[in-house]
Amino acid sequence: MDKVLISQLKVETVIGIYEWEKQIHQNLLIDLEMAWDNRQAADSDDYQYALCYETVSNRLTALITEKPIELIETVAELCAKCVMTEFDVPWVKVKVMKPGAVPTATAVGVEIERGHL
Repeated sequence: MDKVLISQLKVETVIGIYEWEKQIHQNLLIDLEMAWDNRQAADSDDYQYALCYETVSNRLTALITEKPIELIETVAELCAKCVMTEFDVPWVKVKVMKPGAVPTATAVGVEIERGHL
């Protein structure tokens, strides 16, 4: 199985359940693994057959920042649904990390897989 990867997409947004969190911007780090058959793009060296990681990154950044979200679980689900429906990806793994959320941890996060290989 081929995959297209995006690692540590940094998104600054309003995220959190506490009132003070709703008044500030915090960073999220998003990792994506997306099933994508890369053979046609590789054989033809033609961009139209590739899954554009820049387009995906820009779309997810816009989605995550369009309104405040309380839970990183919601962010993960929104990302998975967007990638699968808007980019016709059959399977995706999404990891969302929130640095600094717990003082004694570098980051906390969730990881989900959706779709079928």
